[in-house]
Amino acid sequence: MKKTRRIFIGNVPVGGGAPIAVQSMVNRPPHDAFAIIEQIRELAEAGCEIVRLAVPDEEAVETFRQVKSESPVPLIADIHFNHILALGAITAGADGLRLNPGNIGSRRKVEEVVKAASERSLPIRIGVNAGSISREKLKKHGGPTVDAMVESALEHVAILEELNFDLIKISIKASDVHKTVSAYRKLSEAVDYPLHIGISEAGSAFAGTIKSAVGLGILLNEGIGDTVRVSLTADPVLEVKTAYEILKSLDIRRISPEIISCPTCGRCEIDLIKIAEKAEAELAKLKKPIKVAVMGCVVNGPGEAREADIGLAGGDGCGVIFKGGRIIRKESEENLYAALMEEIEKL
Repeated sequence: MKKTRRIFIGNVPVGGGAPIAVQSMVNRPPHDAFAIIEQIRELAEAGCEIVRLAVPDEEAVETFRQVKSESPVPLIADIHFNHILALGAITAGADGLRLNPGNIGSRRKVEEVVKAASERSLPIRIGVNAGSISREKLKKHGGPTVDAMVESALEHVAILEELNFDLIKISIKASDVHKTVSAYRKLSEAVDYPLHIGISEAGSAFAGTIKSAVGLGILLNEGIGDTVRVSLTADPVLEVKTAYEILKSLDIRRISPEIISCPTCGRCEIDLIKIAEKAEAELAKLKKPIKVAVMGCVVNGPGEAREADIGLAGGDGCGVIFKGGRIIRKESEENLYAALMEEIEKL
């Protein structure tokens, strides 16, 4: 993992070798404090460590203030174009800003925001998306190219650096996997600020999960990324769960059980799919990094089950439970799931 500078979003360390933090964004109406707080609690329960809120107007600033007083996790205010909203969010208790300094007006306005952020040691995340590049850059580079994205990000960084502000995090996302990966690689070589990674507008729960897993998997495997968001047209809680599955698959972070299960074939003589689905749903509530194997036949089943913390290997209408590498019980098919969960509870 590339060593970047260390900053803090509230009490969450970002960069400098800290664990990769998972974040998401509230999608409830920006003036409905009750609904926003409810969703933030759901996100926190799923393991979300940083939450971003849109702040489109003055009323949303007051909502932010109310939400902040009850939030269990640090909050980032998402600001566009209006420096007054940035200043309001800072006084409302924001733990960080998502703001592009080149888009909020005159030098004086930028200085005001930077001064207020500096006084409270609040980081600013510069966010460049392929869909929001200036006309000048598009004309210069012939479209939203990788070079156009990186150049845009570095220009925003330079504005903050000129004001002696270095509590910076950067994102540089596109909906295209190749473009996103190339842009982050180039940016990572140019700066040592922490990077927030994601595939922008990735899509629906199914397609977006696959696209995000591919793109983020490449970057994370190369050591690029300090915070991560999976952007889905779906419940934000699913974004958090997907992010952790991606991190888990690369053995980067584990906060929940890993389930190993076979795809089944003609040798399987129990309803393994039903058992695996029930186990996955139940274990999703558990915040323990254990490995559970749910296997269907004698070919790979005993080996995988033996290597897991808890394992199930199916037979002809029955199955055995492994724990710590040895068989501890044999059960009929109808009792297998209950036996598996009982042994997991004992761990």
